[in-house]
Amino acid sequence: MDLVLTNARLTDGRSVDVTIADGVIVSVADALPGPGSAHGTGTVVASSRVVDCAGRVLIPGLIEAHLHVDKALLDRERLNPDGTLAGAIAVTGELKRGFTHATVRDRARTLLDQAITNGTTLVRAHPDVDPIVGLTGVEVLLDLRDEYRDALDLQIVAFPQEGIAKAPGTLALLRQALTAGADVIGGCAYNEHTLAACHEHVETVLELAEEFGVPADLHADFADDTSDPRYALAAHIADRVTARGLQGRVALGHVTSVASLPRGERRALFDRLAAAGVAVVPLPATDLHLGGRSDDHDVRRGVVPVRELWDAGVTSAYASNNVRNAFTPFGNADLLDVGLLLAQTGHLSGPDDLRRVLAMATTKAAEVVGVADTHGIRPGAAADLVVLSTTDPDGVLLDRPDRALVVKRGRVVAETTRTTRLTTSRTTNRSKELSHA
Repeated sequence: MDLVLTNARLTDGRSVDVTIADGVIVSVADALPGPGSAHGTGTVVASSRVVDCAGRVLIPGLIEAHLHVDKALLDRERLNPDGTLAGAIAVTGELKRGFTHATVRDRARTLLDQAITNGTTLVRAHPDVDPIVGLTGVEVLLDLRDEYRDALDLQIVAFPQEGIAKAPGTLALLRQALTAGADVIGGCAYNEHTLAACHEHVETVLELAEEFGVPADLHADFADDTSDPRYALAAHIADRVTARGLQGRVALGHVTSVASLPRGERRALFDRLAAAGVAVVPLPATDLHLGGRSDDHDVRRGVVPVRELWDAGVTSAYASNNVRNAFTPFGNADLLDVGLLLAQTGHLSGPDDLRRVLAMATTKAAEVVGVADTHGIRPGAAADLVVLSTTDPDGVLLDRPDRALVVKRGRVVAETTRTTRLTTSRTTNRSKELSHA
């Protein structure tokens, strides 16, 4: 069945009718007056479902550009003892020893269902690949990629959380994961014992990206500052990406230590990242929670300066990263909540800034994960869309709206309806006044 969305409001304020056929947007035309109206180049067949959006805001499907699905919800089993990154890695490493396909699948389904309800139509998932857990996370996500194909696109990153040289046997497992169908090669560049080993880690990841013809997505520079050179690798990665001709195919997650650099040094680094086509994905919920743990005054925020990324032309998205585990003990797989947090902590405000933050979870995130050609609200794009409960284009983040309708390839996959009634004496008296008017 085809779908027609009428009287939808875009974030630029325009009211449009959107016609969808065979999972693709056929037309986006100015809305005609009156409820349920639609026009355009597309043919609306009798079986089409017509939804009057009644002026509610329509956005492209949200994209989780960095999410650890396999490790979600582990706080039910054990908390981080000291709140540090090292503590999170240690606790999770122990918990991974008890992972089974069934337990990973159950937690992953819970998280993915929540993400869909919250308007996410694509997830780039980073399951751990290491001698502790083997390929359990990858194998589960390969199954779930097929199971969820009608509701959600799932990109799978083969992620060496424990390092490569530091965890012998990991390289062979990464090759197995990519051969089995993982979409992206991951990296954890800082989790090696020496700077030389970190450089070798980066080189191995980029070599695998070339060999298997896949993008690379590395965790990098996840510290309060750059005093340890293992957390100052972004410039090196940019240079190696350029040398290998992988521009536009590499993303870096976190990159928090750069926030400690003087503004001029940050700008020079961001210029190098932009020239190399290396994307940056801040993960504010995790970055804020784990950062600054050793500071006893002037506690650092530990979030990469987003406005400076924009000014330098660095492609950037944001994401949830972890949900309710030792790395991030909160979250609901709700990208609008994460976007509001990013704005609040990044000195971003006003309609223009908030629209750019929203783009970091939609069109810009599509660039990071490689689907920009098919994502958006335009004819020819995949019909991955979200109708929000707000009618204010400037209130998409501020109003915390429900995802009234979530559409994946032209099919409604989630609906949320909420009714709120004020029953105070003030509202009752106002109703009487209006009835006598």
